[in-house]
Amino acid sequence: MAFESGRSYARYTEGGDMDVGWEGWQAGRDATPLFKGLPDDRCQVPHWGYMIKGRMRMKYYDHDEVINAGEVFYLPPGHIPVIEEDSEFVDFQPKGEVKKVFEVVFRNVEAMRKKG
Repeated sequence: MAFESGRSYARYTEGGDMDVGWEGWQAGRDATPLFKGLPDDRCQVPHWGYMIKGRMRMKYYDHDEVINAGEVFYLPPGHIPVIEEDSEFVDFQPKGEVKKVFEVVFRNVEAMRKKG
């Protein structure tokens, strides 16, 4: 599975029981409107990864967490990413789960395009 938009991209492949992602996101992206329709309007997929460059903030119900370049991370279910600096990272998640998230994201992107 792959996604590209401008300087942002996400590419995934299967590895055993996990999906492995290579992602790069442009600063200023807030996934809040894209996650509408997911349970609790948040990503429910756990992710483990390594931030190669940049900075992103994860919004949870009761707190935020910041992940900086050079850090290993774990994102439990219930998060929304906000990209604060151009970022690049690798991540791992249970096989097939991220595809379900992107199905909702793509629907929301299309709906926003139609609204203009």
